[in-house]
Amino acid sequence: MAGEERAHRIPGELTEEQAGQMLADMNEVIRAGEEMRKLRAEMIKLLIGLGWTQDRIGRLASMSQPAVSKHMAKHRTDGPPPPMELSLDQYDTPWLEGRLWGLAEEISETLHGTARCTRCVDAVARGKKRFTPENVDELRRLVEEDLRLHRATMPGSYQDAYDRISRALDVPPKANATTGSASVRRTLAHRIQRDRLGDDA
Repeated sequence: MAGEERAHRIPGELTEEQAGQMLADMNEVIRAGEEMRKLRAEMIKLLIGLGWTQDRIGRLASMSQPAVSKHMAKHRTDGPPPPMELSLDQYDTPWLEGRLWGLAEEISETLHGTARCTRCVDAVARGKKRFTPENVDELRRLVEEDLRLHRATMPGSYQDAYDRISRALDVPPKANATTGSASVRRTLAHRIQRDRLGDDA
């Protein structure tokens, strides 16, 4: 105990707490990088299944031809994935979480980074927060606060989107067949929700 106190008191020494925090931060970055590589591979598989060409995928993903060819060869042996529905109104949990994420980002940008949800959204985007039930509840609460505090300046489509997402998250997910991993579905729903809100603005 005395040794621990001494480590905290001596100027210029690195404490165990400081070292632990630095390493934890590094682990988060490494984990986020690994998850992003996996997500990119899954998205490429999806695009291959949609019939996109190697050149088109390589250009959009900023990947070399050999790297795209490797993905192409791997997924040819796997067989084409089943087609994925891209309708906004789907009710599995990852899809709804992606919609919530997209809405929160739109709110943050509309309020120029001063929204209550901004820090949470930034942490999600950097891979520092995951879509656990607790983090989703936190994001919902912050979005609700932003919509309430800035009702006069927010487009009505933001509140409408939140009401639909929130009601759907409050009931057990419908047992409809879905394709794609949870992370792919979240990413697609996030993008489609943002595009829809942008069109409505």
